[in-house]
Amino acid sequence: MSIPKNILVVEDDDDINNMLCALLEQNGYKPIPVFSGTEALMQFKQEPINLVLLDLMLPGKSGEGVLCEIREFSQIPVIAITAISSKETIISTLKHGANDYIAKPFDNGELLARIQVQLRQSSFNSNSIDDEIVKYKDLILNIENYDVTMDNQSIQLSKREYEILRIMMQNPKKVFTKNNLYESVWKDEYVGDDNTINVHISNIRSKISKLRPAEKYIQTVWGIGYKLVE
Repeated sequence: MSIPKNILVVEDDDDINNMLCALLEQNGYKPIPVFSGTEALMQFKQEPINLVLLDLMLPGKSGEGVLCEIREFSQIPVIAITAISSKETIISTLKHGANDYIAKPFDNGELLARIQVQLRQSSFNSNSIDDEIVKYKDLILNIENYDVTMDNQSIQLSKREYEILRIMMQNPKKVFTKNNLYESVWKDEYVGDDNTINVHISNIRSKISKLRPAEKYIQTVWGIGYKLVE
């Protein structure tokens, strides 16, 4: 028996949220209801998400803002759902990283079909990119999906934290100078007294240590830079 796909339902209207969750559950999915953008982003730290249904008209942090933040660390499929169906909104939402878009009121069958298409495409991509899965100890980095996981738990990194970790995991025996990392990630000339790399390395260590507090993954090579701990 296959494990149900986790679908994050981001919708502030109680009735619509409940309807979506009931529909998903009836069709073999595991819905995870949240009612704000802040809740949605926090949920990524709790359990793996396979797809997001995202209302654009959210209180506080907008749906478009949530989408932009998700794209900082993940390429998970996102279907935008909203009552605004203007061409400008559709184009803007797709440009910000949505995989698909459906306007309210929507047909339940059409929504389910769109979900199936996105999950199928996501599964196909995952099965086609074994060479884009990078592993180091119990860290797993998916280059295609911008995901970093450990013990099936997502580690939420910023785009540049992710790029630093990716470069290091792809070259696990190499010692990287701050100059190497800065110019590879920022695509700019490194200024010697800049503390940017130190801060980002500290953030990566802190986020990993929440799952593995007793184990070190990034070693400081004094006077040179950083490398992965062998």
